[in-house]
Amino acid sequence: MRPDETNKVQGGAKNTSSSQQAAARLVRAQIDNIYDYNVNSEAAQVIPQQQIEDINPYQRTHTINPLPQSDQWKKYHTAWQSYYQQYYEGYYTHHLQAAKQLLENQAPSTQSQPDSSSESVSKEEAMFDLRQKLLGKVQESATKVKKSRHFIPILSGLAVILVFLFLQFNRLVISNVMAYVSPGTIELQNIVIDPNINQTVSAEPKLIIPKINVDVPVSYDVGSDYDSQMAAMLNGLAHFAIPGARSHPGQIGNTVISGHSSNDLLDSGDYKFIFAQLDKLNVGDIIYLNYQSVRYSYSVTGKEVVKPSEINKLVYPTAKPILTLITCTPIGTSINRLLVTAEQVSPDPAKAAPAPDTAAPSTTDSTIPGNSPTLLERIFGKSS
Repeated sequence: MRPDETNKVQGGAKNTSSSQQAAARLVRAQIDNIYDYNVNSEAAQVIPQQQIEDINPYQRTHTINPLPQSDQWKKYHTAWQSYYQQYYEGYYTHHLQAAKQLLENQAPSTQSQPDSSSESVSKEEAMFDLRQKLLGKVQESATKVKKSRHFIPILSGLAVILVFLFLQFNRLVISNVMAYVSPGTIELQNIVIDPNINQTVSAEPKLIIPKINVDVPVSYDVGSDYDSQMAAMLNGLAHFAIPGARSHPGQIGNTVISGHSSNDLLDSGDYKFIFAQLDKLNVGDIIYLNYQSVRYSYSVTGKEVVKPSEINKLVYPTAKPILTLITCTPIGTSINRLLVTAEQVSPDPAKAAPAPDTAAPSTTDSTIPGNSPTLLERIFGKSS
């Protein structure tokens, strides 16, 4: 290497070292200003360039700085806290705007295809919550009532009322059940196929209605008063003979037979619901009467609902043997009477015996017989 080149290299290295020293002094001066360090007058003076060049950069030339004061630390930490706050605020604001923009871009496709399952689930959850709230309120109210000192008297009163209602209206409930249950027992020899064929039967008087499965004994000449009718209907049906309607099977005139459609559960007797299905008979249905070992067949001609006092509906002139069945209606009550009328078709009605004497019996009532009194009627007396 030539001498001039060597001088250039040494001169360049010296200049670099001088620059580094000047930069270090500048940094130290700035640090001293931050901590309010008062440099001495010599340090404040401008250092000549030659002196700067002669300084060793690795030699510590500054004195020990004093410890920072509390207010200086506060400023320092406040500056850093402000910096980090602004940094993270900008960071999260940027990401929030990006997420918002992403949702806005996806919104049209989501709205075009609504999630019906989430809507249905939310409705089901709402209904479940509503049921749970109502159940909770009911349980809370029940707990309060049970703890109340009035609970036992109220419960006893309700029990008495329920027992009374059952005793008063049990026939209404039971009769409607019995209307769908066969009230009689049909024997095979009593099922008649052809009403015009005479068949030898036993001497026991009976009434048979295959359509509603009725096979029941009949008591004749028992009296038309209320007590006699009620006593006869304990054993089946009762012959209701009144002036103008006192015929028997096989005689011209009206043969009237009464039976219960519903009666009190506590009343005795096995035939309290025997006519529960009588209103199901229609024109043309066949009814059979076994009387004095002869079977008489009748064909239904009509039905009529009358008041209990309309006893005159049973009395009318006729040249035919007629059968009229009586029961209470509506079922479970004794408000009205159902009359089912039928004409004899076998044996030959033209050969029927003449009507009996129409003289009035010794005792008679002015109303058509019905059910036994209800609980209130027994307590306060029967009105009719």
